[in-house]
Amino acid sequence: MPKILIVEDEEKLARFVELELKHEGYTVDKAFDGRDGLEKMETGGYDLVLLDIMLPGLNGLEVLRRARRTVDTPVIMLTARDSVMDKVTGLDMGAEDYMTKPFEIEELLARIRAALRKTERRAAESKQLACGLLAMDVDRHTVAYDGQAVELTQREFDLLRVLLENKGIVLSRSTLMERVWGYDYMGETNIVDVYVRYLRGKIDDAFGVKLVQTVRGVGYVIRE
Repeated sequence: MPKILIVEDEEKLARFVELELKHEGYTVDKAFDGRDGLEKMETGGYDLVLLDIMLPGLNGLEVLRRARRTVDTPVIMLTARDSVMDKVTGLDMGAEDYMTKPFEIEELLARIRAALRKTERRAAESKQLACGLLAMDVDRHTVAYDGQAVELTQREFDLLRVLLENKGIVLSRSTLMERVWGYDYMGETNIVDVYVRYLRGKIDDAFGVKLVQTVRGVGYVIRE
């Protein structure tokens, strides 16, 4: 079940919400001040955070601002203040939703479910490709090996993407040329071999692995 953090200095309210969430099957942690809440947000791997604005140490808006440097966990802001500016500021900083206290627990639970569903949809829509410790995020146009960034040109990225989309399948040079350079490409016929060498230099040679493999007389394949 999803893991939720409650950052709320009213301990009775935090305990009440915790019990309701646990009854629904969620795993729950609590923090009672802004600094503790920020530390947990940055390191706890939560699926959602309920964040009060009026907190000791750091207020909720400052906690959210700092947390957004490193994590994109969905946040529902909680506050006794019904200020339009508070709502606008929180949403602009990346909060998923906003609730004014006092609130009905049924509405809070519904908003939590909605926020988690939205996160699941975003994750499903984000295209992630991988082979072993090599990972590509197509949407963000990033490649990393074991968390270390790999800098690729656009053509190298496109070639690697085609190989990853067909992981374990041997692709001929002509197939790769068509999918990466296009049917009307009129350049050097050995261009695929040249760019495979580039990829190997930046991935295989750099990290001591052998992911991009040659199948003699056929073409290339990426596999663990």
